[in-house]
Amino acid sequence: MSYERGMQAIRLQAPAEIPHTQYISHLDFMAKVTGLPPDHPDLGRRAAEALDFDFIWSTDGPNPPGRWTDMGRAYWHDQQQEQDSRSLGFPDIEDALNLDPAQEYGVPNLDEQAAKYRDWYRRAQHEQFPFAVWPGGTYRTQMSFLIAAFGWETLLTMAGLDRGRFTRVLNRWTDVIEVYYQAWARTDAEVILTHDDMVWTQGAFIHPSWYRAVLFPNLKRLWSIVKNAGKKVLFCSDGDFTEFVDDLAEAGADGFIFEPLTDLDYVVKNYGQTHVIIGNADCRVLTFGTPREVRREVRRVMDKGRDCPGYFFAVGNHIPANCPLENVVACLDAYREFRKR
Repeated sequence: MSYERGMQAIRLQAPAEIPHTQYISHLDFMAKVTGLPPDHPDLGRRAAEALDFDFIWSTDGPNPPGRWTDMGRAYWHDQQQEQDSRSLGFPDIEDALNLDPAQEYGVPNLDEQAAKYRDWYRRAQHEQFPFAVWPGGTYRTQMSFLIAAFGWETLLTMAGLDRGRFTRVLNRWTDVIEVYYQAWARTDAEVILTHDDMVWTQGAFIHPSWYRAVLFPNLKRLWSIVKNAGKKVLFCSDGDFTEFVDDLAEAGADGFIFEPLTDLDYVVKNYGQTHVIIGNADCRVLTFGTPREVRREVRRVMDKGRDCPGYFFAVGNHIPANCPLENVVACLDAYREFRKR
């Protein structure tokens, strides 16, 4: 079964078939594999089951009440309604630099948050997705918190104008989100997924020394909480974080989830036998290539990951609605063809 196969890979036990997951919003494809209409409320879960997913990408925000920046949508499909929801949570730079996240967003009660997460995990893992590994975790962890709170322009202005106060804001947020990690540590979740879009397509957008002095120590602090509770930690970021793979491993990451921009060869060479690896198939090939090129791309990553006991196949970033249907079909057909070790 997929759950067993997924946990074998997470435990670096090299299942007989390479496991996989996808992040998919292609409604026509999901309707095709499930036989459900594209607007069916259970479409996503049924598609994950039909496609034999071994892992479900899932995190909590957290998204407490307070000021947040809304930068609009990253993708579109025809079931959505057009709207311009862009707004700036902190238009004043001084206001942003003086933010106290505990005061703005509050600090949850640990017992109550742990109870919420235990119930969430029970329903998700045991009732909704018993066929796959369902992780706990956070989305707005460090840099993604800064993006969500301030947006890119304000974030970069803060970092350039007053690095000390900018760092203080992030450290104060770490004090808040630590409670969420303490809560996850009290659950039965076996895997914690930390999402943090900390780089761009060309790598770091703040000097790497700042990441190493601030961001990675904060992650190490958070991860030690759940790792001490016996849980595995997977780190996920968009962009190219090749230069920071070693730092993430040193901070305690048990695995990496990444787009085609991060160097799969480097990760396989240095961490292929010791860490979980998820992703790297190029979503641009699915969007702009031919079915033959898609098959070649799937073969590329499967061959690189085949001897890695914790490798999962996935299309890097995700499969949106604008990918030609025949390419999505070719991708999943190729995965099934190449999945045997």
